[in-house]
Amino acid sequence: MSDTEDAEEVLSRKHKKECKDLQAQIQKLKHSVPKGDKKRKKEVTEQIAKLEHDLDERQEAELQELKETSADVANVAERLEELDTKNDDSTSDNTVGAASAASGQEEKKLSKAQKRRNKKLEKDREREEEIKQQDIQNLSGARHIELQKIKEALKHQNLQIFEIKSDGNCLYNAVNHQLEKIRKVSSNEALRGQVARYMKENRDDFLPFLTKDNGDMFTEEDFEKYCQDTAHTTAWGGQLEVRALSHTLKQPIKVVQSEGAPVIVGEEFENDDQPTIIVCYLRHAFGLGEHYNSVEDYKRDEDDEFL
Repeated sequence: MSDTEDAEEVLSRKHKKECKDLQAQIQKLKHSVPKGDKKRKKEVTEQIAKLEHDLDERQEAELQELKETSADVANVAERLEELDTKNDDSTSDNTVGAASAASGQEEKKLSKAQKRRNKKLEKDREREEEIKQQDIQNLSGARHIELQKIKEALKHQNLQIFEIKSDGNCLYNAVNHQLEKIRKVSSNEALRGQVARYMKENRDDFLPFLTKDNGDMFTEEDFEKYCQDTAHTTAWGGQLEVRALSHTLKQPIKVVQSEGAPVIVGEEFENDDQPTIIVCYLRHAFGLGEHYNSVEDYKRDEDDEFL
């Protein structure tokens, strides 16, 4: 059996186990729905569909990656064979030596690339698994309650949550989604750069509100690094970044929360005929930290009551 066949067999067994584990999770989710609770049933159904979709998508990506890796190895072998047949007998020893060196180098590069991909896949799988477990645990917990309150608040405004991926860019992705609705074109990189520049140009408005984990105030060096991270990494953005975004875009930003009235940042821009950007702030998102979502027009579903 070839190495490729071994890898395919291992991946197949892994996928079968993941499917079996998912079915067990689905059964737990179904049993967690109180009898007659249509809303909870609908939420769990949507959650199950998402879990199944995510698993199918990830497994398909892993299969494709394995095929590409196998193709790379096959191409290397084919090139080496061509080199071997084209050379004279007098230089065959040198050719074999060079081919072996090329093969070793190619396989080494491939191995390093594969390790990086595997590491990223494993990290993504761990995060997905953590989110799944949190979803199961939080059906009646703080996250679920918070989410229901925000959904209800948005429904009164004929809006609903537009899910944003939790990857550190959630605030910027949420704002970008809102900008797209009014035909403004931007990107995470552009927004992050604008925020970092504005904060540095107006450091007195931001520096006093930044503290380290031990409670100490930020130094000038700390602030410079904070701005650099804001511009060039996936550092999470919060209230200070919302303020900076409002001023750089010259638009008010409404932050909808589960408790209290929405917070309007950049109220001074409300009279400039600028559309208000609306985002949702979740304190208990996924159990993995704070999170921002965007909003979209409300879509009536079958569980809605007709007045």
